[in-house]
Amino acid sequence: MKKYSDIAGDGGSNIVAQVTEQIGRLKSRMDRIKYKVAVMSGKGGVGKSAVTVNLSTLLAMRGYRVSIADADLNGPSVAKMTGVRGRKPEITEDGVLPAIGYYGIKVMSMDMLLPFDETPLAWSGPSSTHAWVGTAEMGTVRELLTDTCWGELDILFIDLPPGPNRLNDIINLIPDLSGVIMVTIPSEVSELVVMKSISLVKELNAPVIGLIENMGGYICKRCGNEEPLFSGGSVKEMSAIMDIPYLGKIPFDPLISVALDKGASFLAKGNDSPSAKAIINIGERIIELLDGGSR
Repeated sequence: MKKYSDIAGDGGSNIVAQVTEQIGRLKSRMDRIKYKVAVMSGKGGVGKSAVTVNLSTLLAMRGYRVSIADADLNGPSVAKMTGVRGRKPEITEDGVLPAIGYYGIKVMSMDMLLPFDETPLAWSGPSSTHAWVGTAEMGTVRELLTDTCWGELDILFIDLPPGPNRLNDIINLIPDLSGVIMVTIPSEVSELVVMKSISLVKELNAPVIGLIENMGGYICKRCGNEEPLFSGGSVKEMSAIMDIPYLGKIPFDPLISVALDKGASFLAKGNDSPSAKAIINIGERIIELLDGGSR
């Protein structure tokens, strides 16, 4: 029986040529997108995907051509939040057409490719080891970005899974990444983890657009005052310590979840709630940072 070491080259599989061709196609796709922005969090449950969708909605409402790549393969939720869940992607000679959500947002998500609601993303390989699964997931993200016909865009948001693991893969796939937006909640646990993620982003020399404080308190319906929701420290102070921009605070609002659960826009016309105003202010700040050439 031959071992891998006995096989010359790639054993006739042509894998190297295929990957090289795929990387070339990916670059061609990304060259048509002005800004490529990764959105990440230190841990799950901080509302990262909801923030991504709401920022995308704001920019689309402002006339920007916006897409979201849901790179959270094991917990995809963007399709549900943008109202395109259940739509099967159309395959053309040039690639896969993304689904079109409200305000013209283009969406591609693993959730659109799974047959049933309860179907998990499963991998088969050499004992399904951690290394093998990581390699398979990176390959899937590469294919998702490469095979999707994004077209001409102003901005592509890449919604990453919780934790910092996928960022290095994204930087390898998109060397000209415009920047990273970090999302946290004002709890000590979340802040501790996000600080580690920020440090890793800096080690990778990825530009940091800034930090968003999600669910930063809630508005009391009886008195109208803002009350704390968590007992953590100041996210704004943490931003200063970590030397990254503090983009703003979004108060907790149950209507955000209600809207996104229905696949509807939280920022629908006439929404002047404190949370909507905060999202608008943060989105406009991001536009300034990107269009101002400081990133």
